[in-house]
Amino acid sequence: MGLSLTHIILLLVVVLVVFGVGKLPQVMGDLGKGMRNFKSGLNEDQKIADKPDDKLPPPAA
Repeated sequence: MGLSLTHIILLLVVVLVVFGVGKLPQVMGDLGKGMRNFKSGLNEDQKIADKPDDKLPPPAA
């Protein structure tokens, strides 16, 4: 079950009522910053996971 055009319009109306027109750009900016920080955190975790661990002994042959 996907989002239809009426669902999206209704969602936008609810967001405008809750946050107001004046505060909406600030809320969207904060949401963008949060998403950017989340993505950079995922990238840092991936770099740490890809880095070999020097504390482990080499695998036995």
